[in-house]
Amino acid sequence: MNPGRFVFLAVSVFAGTGVLCAKELQTIPLWPNGAPGFENRRNEPELAKDYWVRHINNPSVTVFLPPKARATGAAVVICPGGGHRELVFNAEGVDPARYFNRLGVAAFALKYRLARETNSPYTLDNAREDAQRAMRLVRSHAREWGLDPNRIGIMGFSAGGELTSMVAFGPTAGNPNAADPIDRVSCRPDFLIEIYPGPLGVPEVVPTNSPPAFFLGADDDLEPARTITDILEKYRKAGVPAEVHLFAKGSHAFNMGYRSKLVTIKSWPQRLTDWVADNNILNPSAPASGAK
Repeated sequence: MNPGRFVFLAVSVFAGTGVLCAKELQTIPLWPNGAPGFENRRNEPELAKDYWVRHINNPSVTVFLPPKARATGAAVVICPGGGHRELVFNAEGVDPARYFNRLGVAAFALKYRLARETNSPYTLDNAREDAQRAMRLVRSHAREWGLDPNRIGIMGFSAGGELTSMVAFGPTAGNPNAADPIDRVSCRPDFLIEIYPGPLGVPEVVPTNSPPAFFLGADDDLEPARTITDILEKYRKAGVPAEVHLFAKGSHAFNMGYRSKLVTIKSWPQRLTDWVADNNILNPSAPASGAK
C-alpha cells in the first residue's frame, strides 16, 4: 500500500525554541477507523499545553523522515513519557526524533492512550497495544519509506520505557489470519533503547532472542536506576548484548539533556550515537539483529 493513501493529519508542535510549521509534520492514525473498541472516541480532540499532550483517543505516529541523501534505512518508534497521565511530546518525542534524523534514522513519535489520566477509560494494555501497532505499521510500510525491516527499533522515556519493555519482552509475532494486513506483521523491535524507564514490563527472565539494548539513567533517580540494574543482570544471564550508562547525578526527566547544567547529562546523546554506530544500526550491510 502506498503511504500516500493514508489520511494525513497536519500538526503543530510548539517547541521551546520556536514553532515547527504544521506542514512539516504528518500524523498517521494507528487505526484508520479509530482504536478497536473505542472507535466512537476517535474524533475527540487532544489537549495540548506547554510541554504536554493529553486526552489521546485516536493514537497515532508523527513521521520524521531524514533527508534522502542521509537516510540509512534504519528507523525507530519513540514512546514519550509522562506517567501514563500525559505525554511529554516535544522533549521526549519531537527532540529525539530530530536527533535520529540527524543520524539518518527515520523516527516515528508515538501518541498512545493514557491509562492514568483522570477519568480515562483506557488501561495499560491499551497503551501496549498502541506501541505494538506502531511497530507493525512502520514495518508494514518499510518499502514505501525506504526502511530496512530488520533495523526497526523502539525507544522509550520513563513510562514510555515501560511500553518498550512490554513490546520487546511480550508476544511479538503477527497474526497470519488477521483481516488487517498490518496485524499480520511482527512487532518485534530489532533494537531497544530505554531512558530512565519505569519498572513495568520487565520480565522475570529476559528471553535469549531479545533485541540488543541501551539503557541510560541517573543513580539518584532511584526507581529507574533499580529497573536498569535489574534488567541488566537479566540481559547478562540471557547472553544478549546490553549497554548501560548510569550517571551519578541527573534525577528524572532530563529528556535529551539539552536543559541540564551537568556535562554528563547534557552530552548523553553522544553515548547513544556511539552505541548505534557500534551495533551497526546505521549500516545496511550489518543489521542489528536477525530474522523475526
